Amino acid sequence: MAAEPERVLRMREASEAVEAIGWRYLLGTLRTAVAVTSLAQASTVVAKAVEACGSDADRHLWCDVRAAEVVLVLQSLDAAAVTDLDAALAGRVSLAVRELGLVTSPEAGGEASRALQLVEIAVDAMDIPAVRPFWKAVFAYEDEVLPAGPTDALVDPRRQGPAIWFQQMDAPRPQRNRIHFDICVPHDQSQRRIAAGLAAGGRLTYDAEAPAFWVLADPEGNEVCITTWQGRQPD
Repeated sequence: MAAEPERVLRMREASEAVEAIGWRYLLGTLRTAVAVTSLAQASTVVAKAVEACGSDADRHLWCDVRAAEVVLVLQSLDAAAVTDLDAALAGRVSLAVRELGLVTSPEAGGEASRALQLVEIAVDAMDIPAVRPFWKAVFAYEDEVLPAGPTDALVDPRRQGPAIWFQQMDAPRPQRNRIHFDICVPHDQSQRRIAAGLAAGGRLTYDAEAPAFWVLADPEGNEVCITTWQGRQPD
């Protein structure tokens, strides 16, 4: 009998499915960190995670391996989104990690100040189809999904560099930067990150669409958005 097709989860559904086991939903992925004491231990964690995912590992799991921590990521590469299978795999991976006496946690290395995050580069453009090929070429990036439209985001094939997305402008705005960073943080870490930016000399310039995002500026007006998954889909 054929396997049931995967179902793409809505943002809140994906977040709530894994929050209690130490994973967080960030930009269409499920992510967690495991603190380790050596590369040897890190490789054991990865081996257990791959074993837990079985034949689904190659199309759903990727890992960032360091001597102090392993970051585990789950996403359906075919859908470029989180599915019900990814949520199930997160549970299996967390159980496998727990068998090693370790835990899955959104706070890298167990430090709240180093919570998981993803960075995106946002490019404001009047004509996105005209500028998108340039950024794809100079970064050697690829389309996030196939087939891709002329305004879709671009991603690092190795999933190491920040994604690039394009924000449609309706009129030139020479008075402000046209490239800014989006820093996606776990929804329960946003206020801590905003407070840190303000304490470091920044100022809040826009919060009308919070908790989807807040815009902060440095003392010279350069902007950054602190973003979460919340407030982006109707419940």
